[in-house]
Amino acid sequence: MANHKLLLLAGDGIGPEVMAEVKKLIAWMNGHGMGTFEFEEGLVGGSCYDAHKVSITDETMRKAEAADAVIFGAVGGPKWDSVPYEARPEAGLLRLRKDLALYANLRPAVTYPALADASALKRELVAGLDILILRELTGGVYFGEPKTITDLGNGQKRAIDTQVYDTYEIERIGRVAFELARKRRNKVTSMEKRNVMKTGVLWNEVITALHQREFKDVQLEHQLADSGGMQLVKNPKQFDVIVTDNLFGDMLSDIAAMLTGSLGMLASASLGEADPKTKRRKAMYEPVHGSAPDIAGQGMANPIAMIASFGMALRYSFNMGKEADLIEQAIAATLDRGLRTADIKSDGMTVVGTAQMGDAIIAEMAKLTG
Repeated sequence: MANHKLLLLAGDGIGPEVMAEVKKLIAWMNGHGMGTFEFEEGLVGGSCYDAHKVSITDETMRKAEAADAVIFGAVGGPKWDSVPYEARPEAGLLRLRKDLALYANLRPAVTYPALADASALKRELVAGLDILILRELTGGVYFGEPKTITDLGNGQKRAIDTQVYDTYEIERIGRVAFELARKRRNKVTSMEKRNVMKTGVLWNEVITALHQREFKDVQLEHQLADSGGMQLVKNPKQFDVIVTDNLFGDMLSDIAAMLTGSLGMLASASLGEADPKTKRRKAMYEPVHGSAPDIAGQGMANPIAMIASFGMALRYSFNMGKEADLIEQAIAATLDRGLRTADIKSDGMTVVGTAQMGDAIIAEMAKLTG
């Protein structure tokens, strides 16, 4: 059985607590013949700054390059608000994405049946929801240059962020969207702001041309990103795969998160190009939620998104779809039993802590495998 090399970067806040549940799951899978996983650990974010005055070290980056997949917790918190901009906790995450060339960010929004009433929307709008937001991750306004703040004098300053996209960046994320849609419900919705942004005009042109050239069998529709955000709240089940740029993807995926009831439920995958020889992709998997410093250390964080992120690693990095399905089924079964962490609690349910939820999911996996 192949060895799978993981790099675990727990990060800050609740990151170490939810990552602990992934470690338990890895140990259980190793002990039950479900792969052989080896992992190293490293510091990232504020914890790395405290130790090394940088948000991620070159040594940790080398480990990330060598790993089959990176499993990432969360970074940041008020403690590091005043650190130099280039050393802020989020810079470590951005470096991982950039240096590993992780251009495709997959954020599924799935509403488990037991949590349909936990959404901010009515049950009938979200029951059975299963959409995938594909966010371009290494281009756009987060990385474009120039990026400056200039002192104009007289108490005035000017801030500049630059939105930049090249054809190849749009084409490669579009290709991933169409390929994913073929394995789902065969529909792609491309979102941009072509009415006011030149990058939106190019985005629309490139996606349309790619569709005509290679993916005519997939249904394609275009929406302006602001209208798309409204439609996500009005009628989310109309969507299958949404593909959009870095900035809009950041915002739209957080909207989608609340359709599911909690940020604590949303996993994500960030993928790079497939190696021509090995067919393996550089990849990082992380929950969408932040470091939640207000509850850090209290053992009450929801580990489901972290566990589901590891499940995505099984699916996309290790071709272990059966095992990934098992994790999803175990999460659903645990929720069906009425177990809830504080962020998704409701009347009549049993509130449990981080470790108890992780243990319950593993117990359900044991039942499902008999």
